[in-house]
Amino acid sequence: MKLLLAEDERELSKALCRVLDKNGYSVDAVYNGQEALEYLQFPSYDALILDIMMHIKDGITVLKTLRSQNNKIPILLLTAKSTVDDKVQGLNLGADDYLTKPFATEELLQELKL
Repeated sequence: MKLLLAEDERELSKALCRVLDKNGYSVDAVYNGQEALEYLQFPSYDALILDIMMHIKDGITVLKTLRSQNNKIPILLLTAKSTVDDKVQGLNLGADDYLTKPFATEELLQELKL
């Protein structure tokens, strides 16, 4: 499975890439929402792991843009925003799942299997 990871915390991004790679995923990492949208112009990804609070374009803007373009890529929001309202908003806008930081690696891997 080929994933796009949009996470602006570079150390977390590197750690996630190592974990995902070790578990058989191919991962490209970007560090802001604009880069994510540019990478997703080509339909070569099976899923997107998307942080909400990023520079240039935030994850909610990316999510809205993709869904308005009828892009049906599965999206897992991975974020520190943990209120019920945040989760409901993300899911209502078209995210397929929502995982809050901090999280267990096993939880992330399980979410990707769904």
